[in-house]
Amino acid sequence: MEENYASHLKHPVFKVISKELENSDEQAFVIGGFVRDLILGNKSKDIDIVVHGDGTLFAQKIAKTLRVKKVSIFKNYGTAHFKYKDIDVEFVGARKESYVEHSRNPNIAPGSLKDDQYRRDFTINALALDLHPNRYGVLIDPFDGVGDLQKGIIRTPLDPNTTFQDDPLRMLRAIRFATRLSFKIDIECLKSLKTQSSRIKIISRERITDELNKIILTDVPSRGFKLLKTTNLLEYIFPELLNLSGIETISGKSHKDNFFYTLQVLDNISENTNSLWLRWSAIMHDIAKPATKRFDKKIGWTFHGHEELGSKMVPRIFKYHRLPLDAKMKYVQKLVRLHLRPIALVKGNVTDTAIRRLLNEAGDDIDDLMKLCNADITSKNEFKVKRYRENFKIVSKKLEEVEAKDQIRNFQPPVTGEDIMKTFNIGPCYEIGVIKGKIKEAILEGVIENSEEQAIKLMLECGKGLGLKAIKAQ
Repeated sequence: MEENYASHLKHPVFKVISKELENSDEQAFVIGGFVRDLILGNKSKDIDIVVHGDGTLFAQKIAKTLRVKKVSIFKNYGTAHFKYKDIDVEFVGARKESYVEHSRNPNIAPGSLKDDQYRRDFTINALALDLHPNRYGVLIDPFDGVGDLQKGIIRTPLDPNTTFQDDPLRMLRAIRFATRLSFKIDIECLKSLKTQSSRIKIISRERITDELNKIILTDVPSRGFKLLKTTNLLEYIFPELLNLSGIETISGKSHKDNFFYTLQVLDNISENTNSLWLRWSAIMHDIAKPATKRFDKKIGWTFHGHEELGSKMVPRIFKYHRLPLDAKMKYVQKLVRLHLRPIALVKGNVTDTAIRRLLNEAGDDIDDLMKLCNADITSKNEFKVKRYRENFKIVSKKLEEVEAKDQIRNFQPPVTGEDIMKTFNIGPCYEIGVIKGKIKEAILEGVIENSEEQAIKLMLECGKGLGLKAIKAQ
């Protein structure tokens, strides 16, 4: 008996397509992710339609009926796209593909639905539902994709060597879907991922990073990175992260495997944020440990300065991955550079001065920094973790108290360079920087309050000490 999902196809797009097919020889099917998510009980905001014939012309007919004004046509790919309310709808003519060895761009020819399903990456993405009114909602599943959904398996419709050889990006997609859906990758596919891994080098860095970001944004991203490592793909797409792998032992003293430790921090922070850049900060926070690793006979392994060097590595890694070289990059740099500071406070005395300095440097990113540092507390010793978390609560409370009292976050000294020039009737010079620096230090150290009155008083004292004479009362 044919499975039928007509009761689930209530969206106006499907109804209009079905009506268009009623008195026509054309055929159209909804295929891929929408059908997969429907069967899994998940919502999807993307609808892919395969048409027997010209998909772009068919798309324009449907858009007109739906009163959609803008239809994007991509002639090279034979596809059309429009947005209907909050849904992205894409149309393509059914086709078959063939590939040459050193390119992922296929030679395309018109084909049938079966041809189109054969070219799909995975069985769970080759599922289709008929939209003709006489067969509305009938499932077409030539590769038992439903069975693979039920078993939680990622499997290719064709021989995996052929699938990944044709389009190596599918290797990353396999790992992304396995991570997102908590599925296992079919054993033959896993073997193929290892043997074909070097093929990923022909894929553009932008496409690789797009898949990498999608893996990072899953609920448990460590699954994806572990698969990238075991399939040898990580070697080609993120060698700096792979370099964190391994444990070295000297004189009976070992350091932890910083690759798996980093993944634990990433998973920890992913429980508390969907921010891509905060998750990137977790990935990058210990990235310089291999370069700073040293062994000391008395204290064992050290990684002194890895936070500073790691911060300096961020721009190069962002550029390599084609990530934005703007405020987002600087945000990650800042968190990498400061990630040890709150932990140092937890271990020592929580003084107002240390809190003021941390608030001043972290600025509006202090809350995210605290999230990163909380995620960085990992240990098999539950008592140790509990103690650190309790101390973190003390630091967080102190941050709130000092900020409320001193208003240090992102503060600028109450006295500006222009104020100093007017007061002492001088132009731009070295002494201005000295005075501003002393006022800022005095506020951070708690010597004076963050107030204009006390800052002016100190300015006059500093000016006098530098041989400057005030000519204007403040």
